Amino acid sequence: MTETASYLSATAKAYDSVAVRYAEFVRGALDDMPLDRAVLAAFADFARTAGAGPVAELGCGPGYLTAHLRDLGLAAFGIDLSPVMIDLARETYPGLRFELGSMDALDLADGELGGIVSWYSIIHTPPRELPAYFSEFRRVLAPGGHLLLAFFESEGGPVTTFDHKVAPAYRWPIDDLTALARDAEFVELGRMLREPGEEERYRRGHVLLRRP
Repeated sequence: MTETASYLSATAKAYDSVAVRYAEFVRGALDDMPLDRAVLAAFADFARTAGAGPVAELGCGPGYLTAHLRDLGLAAFGIDLSPVMIDLARETYPGLRFELGSMDALDLADGELGGIVSWYSIIHTPPRELPAYFSEFRRVLAPGGHLLLAFFESEGGPVTTFDHKVAPAYRWPIDDLTALARDAEFVELGRMLREPGEEERYRRGHVLLRRP
C-alpha cells in the first residue's frame, strides 16, 4: 500500500468508527454560526450566477452541509471516503445524491462541476499531498466554477498538526493555503477569518476561489 493510500484508508476507518456519534455532534452545527452561513450563502450566490454545473461537497460526512447547499438553491451532491458516513447521509437525506470517493481521484469528468465545497475536509491531507488535490479540484471544475475552503487557521504560525479527535489533522496559515490554490491557477475572490466560539479551540479560515 502506498503512503497516500495508507493515510486515506486510515482516515476512512477512523470516521467509520465514529460516524453515528459524529452525525449527532454536527446536527444543527450551523444554527449558531451566522458568519459561516454567510460564507456559504455567498458561495451559493456565485455558483448560481455562474451557472457552470452542479456543486459537490467533498468530504460530506453525514450530509448536513450538502442538504444546506441544496436549501440554498444549488444542485448539490456529496462525496466522502467513509462508507458508513455515506450510508448515514443516504438514510438521512434520501432525496440527495451521495457517493463514495476520494478528493484526490474524483470519478468525475473534466469540467463537470460548477462548484466545490471542502468544509474542513482538506484538514486531514498531509501538506505535501495538498497541491495534487488542488489540481484535481481544478480538473473537475468548469471554467468560471467556484471553490470554497473551510479549515482550521494556524493563527500566525506555520502549518502544524493538532490533536483532532478523529484523525490526524493540520492547521494552515491562510496565506500559505491560498498560495497553493493560486499555484493551481485559482483566483481568490475573498476570505473570512473568525475567532473560535465558546466550545471551539482554533480560529476558522474560509477562502472563496474561482477557476478562470
